[in-house]
Amino acid sequence: MSEKELGQKWDRCLADCAIKVGAGLGLGIVFSVIFFKRRTLPIAFGTGVGLGMAYSNCQNDLRSPYLLHSNTTKEQ
Repeated sequence: MSEKELGQKWDRCLADCAIKVGAGLGLGIVFSVIFFKRRTLPIAFGTGVGLGMAYSNCQNDLRSPYLLHSNTTKEQ
């Protein structure tokens, strides 16, 4: 695996982590305000779930060196 490929995988992992943690945090805040009378448990749970999903995706991405990621589509 070249340094460029590894850098692209790390970039994808960090972007995926930011999206999933942000979504979990946002949903946690919404559930905290609406259903749980502003307690912090849903916020922590949502953030943890997002972080766990991002970690799992990064682990799969970094352990599969032969999987090709295509960012372009074929024109017919």
